[in-house]
Amino acid sequence: MPFSLFDAPTREASHFLGFAGNIIDRQSEKRSDDSARMALTEPSARLLLVAPGRLLLDFSGGSANPYFTLTAAEALGAQISEAILLGRTDGIAMLAVPIAAEHESLPEHLKATDFRSILAQGLADAAGLGALAQGAALLAWHASHRFCGRCGAETEMRAGGYKRRCTGCGTEHFPRTDPVAIMLSVSGDKCLMGRGRHFAPGVYSALAGFIEPGETIEAAVRRETLEEAGIRLGRVVYHSSQPWPFPYSLMIGCYGEALNEDISTDADELEDCRWFPRAEVLEMLAGTHSGALRVPPGHAIAHQLIRTWADSD
Repeated sequence: MPFSLFDAPTREASHFLGFAGNIIDRQSEKRSDDSARMALTEPSARLLLVAPGRLLLDFSGGSANPYFTLTAAEALGAQISEAILLGRTDGIAMLAVPIAAEHESLPEHLKATDFRSILAQGLADAAGLGALAQGAALLAWHASHRFCGRCGAETEMRAGGYKRRCTGCGTEHFPRTDPVAIMLSVSGDKCLMGRGRHFAPGVYSALAGFIEPGETIEAAVRRETLEEAGIRLGRVVYHSSQPWPFPYSLMIGCYGEALNEDISTDADELEDCRWFPRAEVLEMLAGTHSGALRVPPGHAIAHQLIRTWADSD
């Protein structure tokens, strides 16, 4: 088998995806229990204020600014005691802080904007989106792990937000990431795409599903494709990955080699599933499809999987 490491591009495909541009130095070996509290005392500290599914943005300077000072955060009622230290960028402490601000009561220059809109409208740069993905995922995990899964006692934040410790039995709990396989199956000059019932009109995408315990990425790709579409896969190759803070997933993009083409759609999972020839996919990407069919937007890993295949020889 050829060794392909040094044939790979110097900038991997994941770098071009939304939420994947995180440049924070996480300093994972230097997280003391009081690291977040100490970072908040630094005048230069920058805070992301995160409400459930939304990020507070400041438009007072004309463009969207996702960062706040401690003084501004306190004035807005942010839960400073729940602050998480994300790490440092150019030596500056970066923190995520939960806030329960009512959208209607915010000053005119502040807007609590949902994560998808921030991504789609380009309201934060790549580094800001990466910081958002990290902070939102951690805060969502903390919100759902207030109590110990072993004894039921309350848990307390430790390690600057990267651990919770049970006050009863002492069990330590660590943040989770849910891996999701997303795959584009290919047969000759065709690719397999489907649409869920919640999709926007006309949108078709790559199939996807959670990776189960004890399962390899490749096995999950094969299982999900067979379960959802009745398509058996041979070779599976990795392409890219994307942090997805809904609430704390990692999308793992792959291609699969189809061994059959007769589709058996799981109606509980998909509204429709079919093969698309390359020429039709190129029309969908270009926005010229006669039936107004289209693929997910460019910031999504599904789009990159589809475009990379469609643009290949």
